[in-house]
Amino acid sequence: MPAWWRSLGLPGLIDLHTHFLPERMERRVWHHFHHGGPLMGNGWKVTYQWPVEERVELLRSMGVRHFTALPYAHRPGMAADLNAWSLAFARELPECLPSATFYPEPGVLSYVRQALDDGARVWKIHLQVGAFDPALPELDPVWGLLSDLGHPVVVHASSVPVPGGYVGISPIAAVLEQHPRLRVVIAHLGMPEYADFFDLAGRYERAALDTTMAFTDFAQLGMPFPAALRPRLLELGLAGKVVLGSDFPNIPHPYAHQLHALDRLDLGEAWVRAVCWDNGADMI
Repeated sequence: MPAWWRSLGLPGLIDLHTHFLPERMERRVWHHFHHGGPLMGNGWKVTYQWPVEERVELLRSMGVRHFTALPYAHRPGMAADLNAWSLAFARELPECLPSATFYPEPGVLSYVRQALDDGARVWKIHLQVGAFDPALPELDPVWGLLSDLGHPVVVHASSVPVPGGYVGISPIAAVLEQHPRLRVVIAHLGMPEYADFFDLAGRYERAALDTTMAFTDFAQLGMPFPAALRPRLLELGLAGKVVLGSDFPNIPHPYAHQLHALDRLDLGEAWVRAVCWDNGADMI
């Protein structure tokens, strides 16, 4: 991988969609993916069920210069503690962008402000797992604050891996109608609702998408990327609206496969450079 990104003239990679969580929570996530369920089928085996130190060293060895922890809360009373853990984790690792989350609950604006004071720069919410409406009035001041700051908010808004929660275009579109300069980053390119989320990214100044698991062999089997959207993918990437994401370590393939999947699109070196470094650098 370092030989590949050096050949493109890059200083490394910026991955805005990786996860590091408290150990107990992390193992529950891995169990969920591995065992699947009625809607997930057989699930998938997480490739990198490694000790945290080994995962960090792997990212470093591959040249991932900046990555994230991206905690996300699925019930009230979790977010503040997750933020404290995640921001402490980032303080120990200069490559880890300080990340935090929030949930619609009393005191949300207060602990978001505390996370900002503690250095948070990237945010994550998961509308499927959290099962909350992002347009709830208690979140409006949070969205306004993050919009003013220009911080990227990685939002799982699509119906992958299973339908449920407040997914699809409408819930997050309602937020952007009120906060049109919000720097929302739609995870997974919005798969399988690619076209809807591409429209969203084109409509709002700072709206963007990440590549997480898109174009990989795994995703192409069940949620193939529409060939008709390739010109828009090229356009959005060159316009700063597509960034690299991987979902490391919670993936059923080697990390390098995500890069191979982008490279084999043959959208040109300028596009790959923008997606793998320039666009992310502009956001952080």
